[in-house]
Amino acid sequence: MGSIFSGLIQTGFWGCFDEFNRINPEVLSVISSQLQQIQAGLAKGGRIEFQGNDVKLVPTVGIFVTMNPGYAGRSELPDNLKALFRPVTMIVPDLVLICENMLMSEGFTMAKILAKKMTVLYKLSKEQLSQQYHYDFGLRALKSVLVMAGSLKREYADLGEDLVLMRALRDMNAPKFVFEDVPLFQGLINDLFPGVQLERVGYESMKEKIVSILDEELFKHNDEENFSNQINKVIQLYETMLTRHTTMVVGPTGSGKTVIINTLAKGLKAETGIPTKIKTINAKSITIPELYGVLDPESRDWTDGLLSKIFRDMNEDLDPKKEERRWIVYDGDVDAVWVENMNSVMDDSKLLTLANGERIRLQKHCLMLFEVYDLQYASPATISRCGMVYVDPKNLGYYPFYERWCKLNQKKFSDIMYESLKELYQKFVDICVNRVFEGIVSDDADPAAPLRMKVPRTN
Repeated sequence: MGSIFSGLIQTGFWGCFDEFNRINPEVLSVISSQLQQIQAGLAKGGRIEFQGNDVKLVPTVGIFVTMNPGYAGRSELPDNLKALFRPVTMIVPDLVLICENMLMSEGFTMAKILAKKMTVLYKLSKEQLSQQYHYDFGLRALKSVLVMAGSLKREYADLGEDLVLMRALRDMNAPKFVFEDVPLFQGLINDLFPGVQLERVGYESMKEKIVSILDEELFKHNDEENFSNQINKVIQLYETMLTRHTTMVVGPTGSGKTVIINTLAKGLKAETGIPTKIKTINAKSITIPELYGVLDPESRDWTDGLLSKIFRDMNEDLDPKKEERRWIVYDGDVDAVWVENMNSVMDDSKLLTLANGERIRLQKHCLMLFEVYDLQYASPATISRCGMVYVDPKNLGYYPFYERWCKLNQKKFSDIMYESLKELYQKFVDICVNRVFEGIVSDDADPAAPLRMKVPRTN
């Protein structure tokens, strides 16, 4: 920080320090004394003694900080440091006005009416849908819908404006909803856009490739409705990644998150001919210095961390002769302690700033994916920056696992054995699972208490 301040005061530039209260309290006290030195020098004018050097102080220098109070991993600013800054409190922005202006800039003539409908839909969704950690109906979520609405308007110029916006709202929000909230949200959209019915964007060629990949890898199963839901999830992830450079695939273990990500990568290669390179990191398996790198305070030697090394490698310029997509997948729990350092990458600046002052930009060919159980420990600042795709295990069930196991072992069995296993499943497994987990004895009988578990289970 001292070297940054030294550079600012000698050039007279303004510096803005984002997420300032994530600095450790012991470092904040040193920063406080440095800022007092600078302020005293500004009052006196001329040159000042700073960090043992006699430096010229340019009076146009300005130091600004931004901070979100009250999240995990953030410290309270000491009073002597607060006194050095003039506070500016931000208020909740006027969403209707912002929507209206963005719709106008995207070429919508009915911007005033549509902006009102859109903000009402988000307000009602926030109030009436279930409370989930990964739900966000804030300004960033609105902005991504408006960007998609603009691109849809240009692509489907003959469609009515209300149809275009309704399609953008439905297609951008549907991926993140849990099973129970899907019909509720559909009901809200139908109330705000009465009588408007529109099919989803087809991507028929892409869907054919996805079905063929799932079939090749024996993931295709006989439950047509569930299989169709899985294909839709792959398409929803694709649509979300078109508008967001960071996407979170959220869902319990066994809901099919990894299969969806890998299937999309293979589907895109089959569709466009461009391969996808995937690097997977479990950020919670190592310490923060091992993840982001560490700067030796004595020798100033820099040691790269796992994430900083992979991030730098994946964002190197592409070989002009060889096109490829690159995805960094963070597989594991997300909490404020490690993921907050990624906030500047996840927002529009797309920059990873390391402790040695190096700044690495996220390139267009590189995207980030988080594969996570839930976002209980993530801060609202992180959640609002990411596109969300919720993979609900209720859409998958347990039959696809059984059928794939049968297919993988079909060579060991005879065909008669294979068919018998499927018949036995239909006869016994559903009944037993319903009895053990739900307490359902039969369709006619009243439900009994579910059996007690020695080991807790997921949904």
